Amino acid sequence: MTEAPLRVLVLAPTPFFADRGCHVRILEEARAVIPCGVELRLVTYHIGRDVPDFPIDRIPGVPWYGKLEAGPSWHKPYLDILLLFKALQVARTFKPHLIHAHIHEGAFIGAFLKMVLRVPLLFDCQGSLTAEITDHGFVRPGSLLQRFFALLERWINRSSDFIIASAGPTVELLVAAGVPRKRIRPLMDGVDTDKFAPHQKDAIRARLGLPGDRPIVSYLGLMNSYQGVDLLLEAAALLKGQGAKLHFLIMGFPEGGYRDKAGELGVSDMVTFTGRIPYAEAPLYLSAGDIAVSPKISLTEANGKLFNYIACGLPTVVFDTPVNREILGDAALYAKFGDANELAGAIGRLAGDRELREALGQMGRERAVSEHSWKARGRELAGIYRELLRTGQTVGHGDTEKI
Repeated sequence: MTEAPLRVLVLAPTPFFADRGCHVRILEEARAVIPCGVELRLVTYHIGRDVPDFPIDRIPGVPWYGKLEAGPSWHKPYLDILLLFKALQVARTFKPHLIHAHIHEGAFIGAFLKMVLRVPLLFDCQGSLTAEITDHGFVRPGSLLQRFFALLERWINRSSDFIIASAGPTVELLVAAGVPRKRIRPLMDGVDTDKFAPHQKDAIRARLGLPGDRPIVSYLGLMNSYQGVDLLLEAAALLKGQGAKLHFLIMGFPEGGYRDKAGELGVSDMVTFTGRIPYAEAPLYLSAGDIAVSPKISLTEANGKLFNYIACGLPTVVFDTPVNREILGDAALYAKFGDANELAGAIGRLAGDRELREALGQMGRERAVSEHSWKARGRELAGIYRELLRTGQTVGHGDTEKI
């Protein structure tokens, strides 16, 4: 007898899809789990790009809100109320067996939704809510508002039936915050190593007008201080002052004042900004680089771009954090956390050592293929879904299908 599909309602309180890390995890998890006997409906904001052959339901249009980049916003509360009602509307016909809620906002909505639907809630945690809004400058450390969000975060964690964490260190943070270890499991990001693979460099370098006589240092991701773009430009200025012959390819959005900052630092002649890169074209653009860099300044959040870097065979420079170590192992050069001088030193060392670049690039590619496949992540996630339902949680709507 063929098993009936396991129906999962996915909550994504974000402008999906917008070519950034959180969205990549949402999309690739879903793509990976669907072949494992899972049927999905994803409920998200009114803005974002539709994905072909992907089941998306959007809240009603809110014409004055169009923010695609990451970060907190005071508009979020009413958007999330609309998301809750849209999810209820979808659930009436879809009749989900469980809810998969992304980020803390999704789990907050899911905590109320599960009481109505009488189905279990899986929370997909990508870091600490309180740490994120503090790092983004949304609240001041030690403020009353920060303490409120810390209490809210603990309530969300306790309200979830099970939590998957995008990094091992996040599991330890959750345990330290009082979540029983048996209710948490790490499920790191992954990468499609067929799409993200080494490509020939000449064509994309010519298209971008990149110099052919020096190593290219690539960054692909959101453009903000939280991702370390300010530190990256400072490192470029330090390297220029040392006489290093390098060129930086900085890809992502929103560019904000970074072109001006490059001019102020005197590095405009050694930096190319591309703006937004569609996710489908990311492997091609990454192939232009000889070195990849991710100077993200968070100790708690996942760092999904690293999977794409190493799958493309790029030797990578990062800050020394538990999350980065977990993903990259020995297949990277590490700089002291938040230190532009050390970041410059690690980039300069790789730029001057072709053999080291080749060795780290090969090691990273092998690590991506052997340990970080999305196919393996999909099978694991489907197993978690079924295990959650087997633990005795009530399946709503009187559904007695075999799942």
